[in-house]
Amino acid sequence: MHGTPGSRVGPLPRSTVLYHLGVHLISFDRPGYGSSDRLPGRQVAAAALDVRTIADRLGLDRFAVVGRSGGGPHALACAALLPDRVHRVAALVSLAPHDAEGLDWYAGMTASNIRDYRAAERGHQRIAAAMEQRARRIRDDPATLLAGLRRELSGTDQLVVADSEFRRMLQSNYREAFRRNADGWIDDVLAFTTDWGFRTQDVGTPTWIWHGADDQFSPVDHSRWLAARIPGATFFLEPGASHFNSFRALTPALRWAAGG
Repeated sequence: MHGTPGSRVGPLPRSTVLYHLGVHLISFDRPGYGSSDRLPGRQVAAAALDVRTIADRLGLDRFAVVGRSGGGPHALACAALLPDRVHRVAALVSLAPHDAEGLDWYAGMTASNIRDYRAAERGHQRIAAAMEQRARRIRDDPATLLAGLRRELSGTDQLVVADSEFRRMLQSNYREAFRRNADGWIDDVLAFTTDWGFRTQDVGTPTWIWHGADDQFSPVDHSRWLAARIPGATFFLEPGASHFNSFRALTPALRWAAGG
C-alpha cells in the first residue's frame, strides 16, 4: 500500500514496471482528501486502522507499506501498530515526530512550511481559513500551486518540476485532493504537529528510509533522526537530490518492499 502527502500523488510506476516488480499496488485517499470523508481530530496513528480495514476487505494477510513525504509518518504508523500484517515499510522524505528529542524540527525547512506548522501549533482556527483559501485557488487553477512553490524550490527540484508530464500529474492530483475542501490538508498539518499516537521505536519491521540531501520541505535531519531510532532501519541519503526527486525513488522503494 502507498501513502502520499495529499491524495494519490504520483507519478507511480507504470503497470509494466509493477508487473516486473511483482507488485500489486493499492493506494487510498487519507480522510478529508478527494472523496474520502473527514475524520476530525485524527492522529497519524489513525492510518493503521484504515489500512487494516482495506486489507481485510481485500483479503490481504501480509503486505508492505510505502509512504512519501506526508505519507511517510502514516506508513510508519502501520508498521508500528500492525506488526502482524506489515512485513516491510519504506518512508521517503518523511517528517519526524514534532516532539522528537534532540531534533531541531524546523531547521533547514522552507519558510512557508514553518509558517503553516507554527500556526498549527496554536490550533485549527489559526490555519483553517488560510488553507481553505489556498486550496480553492489550487482547485480552480492548479498552476498556482507551482507558481507558489517555485520560489522555494531547490535547483534539483526545479529540474523535476520543469518536466511537463510531472507538472500535469502534480496539478491533476492536487485538484483531486482538494475536490471538496482542504480538510485533509488541514488535518494532516495538525496531526504532524501533535502526538502521533505511536512511538517510532516500536517499528519492528524491516524499514527503508530515503531522503535527498538538499530537501528543504522535509529537512534531511528528520530521516536521520528516524533512522537512528527505528531498530535496524536502512537509511539511504542521495547527494544532490531534493524533495521531488523522491518520486523517482518510488520504484526502488517498491522493489525493496516487494523483496520481503
